[in-house]
Amino acid sequence: MNLTINQQNLHLLLPGKLSWMAQMYIDDHKTSVVDAIRALYKSPTYAALEQESSKLWEYGPVALYELVGEQRK
Repeated sequence: MNLTINQQNLHLLLPGKLSWMAQMYIDDHKTSVVDAIRALYKSPTYAALEQESSKLWEYGPVALYELVGEQRK
């Protein structure tokens, strides 16, 4: 079994991280699920997360959410 993360299988990790991040966004911004997911997908953090070479996939959802917040400032 191949346990290496690469660009071809990275997409398997993203939904789990995004769901946790969306819940944090909803709690902080008192918004809908759709608006939270839209905001996260449009963020520079998510754009970088989609690239295996960024290694952001190694971060947990809390750290990723904090990056989103830092980039919004």
